[in-house]
Amino acid sequence: MVTVTFDKVRKAFGEAVAIPSLDLAIASGEFVSLLGPSGCGKTTTLRMLAGLEQPTAGEIMIGERTVNNLAPSERDIAMVFQSYALYPHMSVRENIAYPLRKRGVPKADRPAMVQAAADLLQLGPLLDRKPRQLSGGQQQRVALGRALVREPKVFLLDEPLSNLDAKLRAHMRAELIELHRRLGKTMVYVTHDQLEAMTMSTRIAVMQGGELQQFATPAEIYHRPANTFVAGFIGTPSMTLADGEITMDQGRPVLKLGTLSLELPADHLSERPEGTRRVTVAVRPEDILVGTGSFRANVRLVEPTGHESIVLVNAGDVGFTVRVAGDTVLKAGETIPLDLRRERIHVFDRESGRRLNADLAAATADPVRSRA
Repeated sequence: MVTVTFDKVRKAFGEAVAIPSLDLAIASGEFVSLLGPSGCGKTTTLRMLAGLEQPTAGEIMIGERTVNNLAPSERDIAMVFQSYALYPHMSVRENIAYPLRKRGVPKADRPAMVQAAADLLQLGPLLDRKPRQLSGGQQQRVALGRALVREPKVFLLDEPLSNLDAKLRAHMRAELIELHRRLGKTMVYVTHDQLEAMTMSTRIAVMQGGELQQFATPAEIYHRPANTFVAGFIGTPSMTLADGEITMDQGRPVLKLGTLSLELPADHLSERPEGTRRVTVAVRPEDILVGTGSFRANVRLVEPTGHESIVLVNAGDVGFTVRVAGDTVLKAGETIPLDLRRERIHVFDRESGRRLNADLAAATADPVRSRA
């Protein structure tokens, strides 16, 4: 197992700066996802680690070795791409064995190595088939087998599940989690899909505009977003974001959102404002209570999804997205009582976007999955 380090790494394409300065330290054996919207710099970061792009400045290390000037073949990494890139004229067995042949592994040693990789990925019965005879998920496993058979120090995966349908993506997510658990190897995974990142990662690096916004566990990112970008990006449905003001009243912060006024817990903020502070607040749909509270809200839209419904409401002049149980009966146009879980309201400085919560009562459980 091996660490991966980016030390003040910069990447520019002419005058266009893709990565201004990236500091990132990935621990040995971690599954780290680079997550963000298109153009955020995640694929460029992965390509620099793979040796397919050269950094303009800074240092990239795999273990104790600086790899800036090493060719991809000298970095002891294996990469799995969005496209399976299998050789159509070769069998599954030959596709998996191809990297061994290129590296000069003795012919007598190859069958056992191919079989071990095939067994791990449940490809044994498919070894004599051609890629055209395989499903998308089977082809993706062959691509993983071709990477696995090399026994690299680091696995790099560039949106490998994006071409699969939703059911198969869920299946392959589970297989990748199990594969990482068995191998214990360092894996760096690029995705724009937050569900993939939240379910598979030990830590997530959220990126935007070529800059690292937050690097933390899925639980920390979900419960304690570092800034307004992370708050708005993580979570489905998205958090409600609204501009407001906070003042102190007898030692307690009072939040005003348009015509709404909410008293927050005394220890809610890391910094007590002097006078009035302009803030942006974020509230998750599950932290809005329907059927109780002193606020009145008008139901705009109800979106049933089966086990739950997503409801859009207006309270005062603020629009909220609410998550309710699927058997909750609500109709567009009706007026309902509403309240917010005050201790779970996220508060950010409106100018800088940075988090202002004291986080004394922040949840620590992973909202999706606990990694053992």
